[in-house]
This record gives sequence, structure tokens and C-alpha cells, in this order.
Amino acid sequence: MVDLLERASAWLDEQRSRHASRVVTYARGGQTLEVSATIGRTTFEVDDGYGVLVQHESRDFLILAGDLVLDDQPILPQRGDRIQEVQGNSTFVYEVTAPGNGPCWRYSDPYRKTFRIHSKQVESGGN
Repeated sequence: MVDLLERASAWLDEQRSRHASRVVTYARGGQTLEVSATIGRTTFEVDDGYGVLVQHESRDFLILAGDLVLDDQPILPQRGDRIQEVQGNSTFVYEVTAPGNGPCWRYSDPYRKTFRIHSKQVESGGN
């Protein structure tokens, strides 16, 4: 039997990727890959060890899991990977990470079709 919710979720993910995304460059080591990504954000609250909750905001990139392929092999995001985003005449570089020891990515849907990759800006250039 066909799972109608899974089919609908896949269709919505494809529409989001086609119509509500921009091309970014995903890099690991010396390898790069251009992929479509929808921009999002996540707010994290992390205990600083002294009972104070510190808020961190991540720039998130929603990327179809099937699009993240290097050397003809699907990959999972990992800390230290870089994502380059161009806006107008400016280029922004983000490092895949999350505060504390938390995961730097998660699936954005119950069917594991889209990664939500957490990052922080580490470089910018341009006008």
C-alpha cells in the first residue's frame, strides 16, 4: 500500500527545493558541490555550566539528502564542512556546527529526505 503522506511530503520537499531555495556551494576538504538550499534558522539554548542558559542562533540550510553526494557517494553533513552562500556582491561562508556537543544536523522530515544543517558564519567578503 502506498503511503500517501510520504508521497505528499516528498512532493512538498521537491517544490521547496525548486521554488524556495538558492544555490549554495557545499565543501568538504578540497571537494565542492553546488546544491539547492532553503535558508532557515534554529535557536539553541545551552547551559553554560553555571546554570545560565545562553542562546545561540544557527543559520540552517535545508538540503535534499539525495543531493548531498561527493565522489558518487551520498554523505552525511559533518562538523567543519563549509557552505558558501552568495548574496548580491557578497559571499558568506558558514561552518557546519552546533553549540556544545549537540548534533550539527538533523532530518527535517519524518521520511529522512531533507537535511537541516546547522551552521555559523565564519567569513564574509565583497561589497
